[in-house]
Amino acid sequence: MSPTPSAAKDRTHRMVPSPAGRTHLVEQGTGPLVLLVHGFPESWYSWRHQLPVIAAAGYRAVAVDQRGYGRSSRPRESAAYRMLDLVDDHVAVVRALGEESAVIVGHDWGATVAAHAALLRPDVFRAAGLLSVPYTPPGGPRPSDVFAGMGGDEEFYVSYFQEPGRAEAEIEPDVRGWLAGFYAALSADTMPGPGAPDPHFVSRGGLLRDRFPAGRLPGWLDARELDVYAGEFERTGLTGALNRYRNMDRDWVDLADHAGAPLTQPSLFVGGGLDASTIWLADAIKAFPDTLPGLFASHVLDGCGHWVQQERPAEVNRILTDWLAELP
Repeated sequence: MSPTPSAAKDRTHRMVPSPAGRTHLVEQGTGPLVLLVHGFPESWYSWRHQLPVIAAAGYRAVAVDQRGYGRSSRPRESAAYRMLDLVDDHVAVVRALGEESAVIVGHDWGATVAAHAALLRPDVFRAAGLLSVPYTPPGGPRPSDVFAGMGGDEEFYVSYFQEPGRAEAEIEPDVRGWLAGFYAALSADTMPGPGAPDPHFVSRGGLLRDRFPAGRLPGWLDARELDVYAGEFERTGLTGALNRYRNMDRDWVDLADHAGAPLTQPSLFVGGGLDASTIWLADAIKAFPDTLPGLFASHVLDGCGHWVQQERPAEVNRILTDWLAELP
């Protein structure tokens, strides 16, 4: 599943200035800029299968480490991870690369960042591709109230992540083991079966990892690739990554003026048929004619879990390059 040695050799690592301090990025190819934005708990490396293919199709493919991740700066204050700051980081990356505009593609909460970057800065982001998490316009009830009402006697994982230090205490003593379990829990070939306790929820007094599959990596992830992810988080810790979850109420306030706003640029959605993000947000997908009026296509991949571009790299690469070729 890993990229070929020649593909990896063609990649260039760079640091560029950004409001976070510095943003680490990996680029490959020349042509119109395509910015690739990861989610939790990942890094630029989650786009390792896309970089060479997008580059070969005639684009400048750039995958970033978001603030708090990998080699990028990690501001100390939790409030420094609000959506407005993340959008500013990505605008700064485009400018630092000498470009005026870019197509932005995100996975997981990186899809939410990509969507809001396009919503807030249409002058910079001319199209948005969203993987795993469909677009939902700003507004609605306060996020923390919604999450607190989910799960009954159990606690939703987002609420669990929002308490400073709590998830760090679970993850950081065994980063590699925790990541392996988390990736497996949301992958099609290793996720818990029907009737098993849902790994998106925590039993009162328990840990999230109590519900992770044990002893088996998903088919898309080998031990060496897991080492890449684990090595970065062992070095940085998890607080910067988790701080995104701790800013959802701030985002709700910051984006109040955009409540209900559609995303009008050309767009694309790709989700996994077995992914909770696709299943729980089915109504958001049904609303795409109103919320994504520039939608090119919406793909839900049968038998695929949450990590779509890693579980189904060839299929996702084809979808992305076909979409890019159609953009004006």
